[in-house]
Amino acid sequence: MKILGLWLGVFCFLKATPYLYLGEEPKYKDNFTHFEYANPNARKGGVLRNDAIGTFDSLNPFVLKGTKAEGLDLIYDTLMVQSLDEPFAEYPLIAKDAEVAKDNSYVIFTLDKRARFSNNAPILASDVKFSFDTIMELGSPLYRQYYQDVKKAVILDKHHVKFIFKTTENKELPLILGQLQIFSKKAFQKDYFTKNPLLIPVSSGPYVIASFDVGKKITYQRNPNYWARNLPSRKGQFNFDEVKFEYYKDETIALQAFLSGAYDWRIESTDKVWARGYVGKAIDNKKITKYLIAHKMPSGMQGFFFNTRREIFKDKRVREALFYAFDFEWANKNLFFSQYKRTTSFFSNSIYASPPLPSPEEKNLLAPYEKSLDERVFKEPYVVPRTDGPDVLGYNLRENLKYAQKLLESAGFSYKNMRLVDKNNKPFSFTLLLNSPAFERLALAFAKNLRVLGIEMKIQRVDLSQYVNRVKSYDFDMIVGVIGQSSFPGNEQRFYFGSLSAKEKGSRNYAGISSKAVDDLIEKIINAKDYKEQLAAIQAMDRVLLWGFYVIPHFYLPNYRIAAYNYIGMPEISPSYGFSPYLWWVKKERGLQ
Repeated sequence: MKILGLWLGVFCFLKATPYLYLGEEPKYKDNFTHFEYANPNARKGGVLRNDAIGTFDSLNPFVLKGTKAEGLDLIYDTLMVQSLDEPFAEYPLIAKDAEVAKDNSYVIFTLDKRARFSNNAPILASDVKFSFDTIMELGSPLYRQYYQDVKKAVILDKHHVKFIFKTTENKELPLILGQLQIFSKKAFQKDYFTKNPLLIPVSSGPYVIASFDVGKKITYQRNPNYWARNLPSRKGQFNFDEVKFEYYKDETIALQAFLSGAYDWRIESTDKVWARGYVGKAIDNKKITKYLIAHKMPSGMQGFFFNTRREIFKDKRVREALFYAFDFEWANKNLFFSQYKRTTSFFSNSIYASPPLPSPEEKNLLAPYEKSLDERVFKEPYVVPRTDGPDVLGYNLRENLKYAQKLLESAGFSYKNMRLVDKNNKPFSFTLLLNSPAFERLALAFAKNLRVLGIEMKIQRVDLSQYVNRVKSYDFDMIVGVIGQSSFPGNEQRFYFGSLSAKEKGSRNYAGISSKAVDDLIEKIINAKDYKEQLAAIQAMDRVLLWGFYVIPHFYLPNYRIAAYNYIGMPEISPSYGFSPYLWWVKKERGLQ
């Protein structure tokens, strides 16, 4: 699920309530005035200047085609809004309350009569139905997977819309419908979806698009008449009069621009830059502060993703062999300043990570697939190979490579003139596709180990636009991919790992995973009746994915690395389950820009 949560339970309400939740009781129930992590007295005004990398050619976040401009979520409000400091709950925004059927066969949203678009037209049930129907018909195929258990939207009257479900088992549906972004039926232009994605839409959110220069910059202006500005779920947020995104060719140029004062803050993804790159007058004069902000979010999976659609990576033994050639311990020490933890699960840093051996509940779920799964799934812990043993010369790496060699030989490969070749004497060679220099050092170290095995890994770096298009169409052998996870896994697992998404262009199923066991476990996650059942299904799916060796896991950081100029004000409390710069403000001493 895109929004946040901790465990699955039965809906605890049978009538309309001003919140939706699963599992634990919501934190904010009794006439709360604002989220605890928001500053209701934050100063309004000024400009938040952001960076973006690459380019953009679309203002439409709902379609697959094109490269989207940064910040488009600012112009689209949702029916309800998540809180970021509790495992899982949604609170009123466009919808003032929701009623979930006793048997979970439908949800009815009651719209706030005060809700307005940026042109001051009321937001009505017809707009909600139109938004849902439009993205299902014209939007990215991912929406059709995400909402596939919704039968239809029905207008009951101007301010009530009902969503009827195909199944009563999917307890998550009311909440993911609460995430639905709303646009105006009256102002809608079909060209926005079919021909001209650069049309400026009417906004339902706190900002409108003020101006843009394709591929270079975009400016959002705060709507002074934003109807929800004093709602408890919005109080103390969206404090800047303008939000700007300036595009840079790459991260190196963007960092230098930041240090020279061209924009206000950045989230740092590169360890070496965090450790050594922040130098200059602004740092010396203490104008910039570096923050490490801890969080409780699952790490998700970053790693070298194999494209199993390619013949060279169809054999699992080959994928496992390459897994053993990756030396995380060396890289973490020599490249990353020992800042990272090794990823050992698709849900590391969370309760959803599979334990060393399957529980009885997991075994029951996995039993029907015993013949199709690796037998080690049931008997052995999934172990990430290490190379930091007592032998400083790399004894463990040599042992890992020897094991990899045996796997490759069992898969039908042999050695000829120091090269690994298949049965047709074709050398084992593939290409790693990158769009950033950030992973080149890691890739080069990995390629060096592969050469010991007689494997050639070429590294191809392309610009962002070409990279996005090639990844969307699965035109690659291997990429460095990232699959993020929320604190409440659910429907989105279908387009991360489902068989249907393996064929749908633009999905997150980078590896091309197509497994009946995974498909069935995803449905068990979605339709679980309680927390215990859901947890077992997630851990079982995690275990099957890990033993499929679809990705060589990298590493994760259990905090956000933020650098910001000191004229940016931040709340004293940082939410544990998310991050948003729109909780910030410009301090008085900076003045308005």
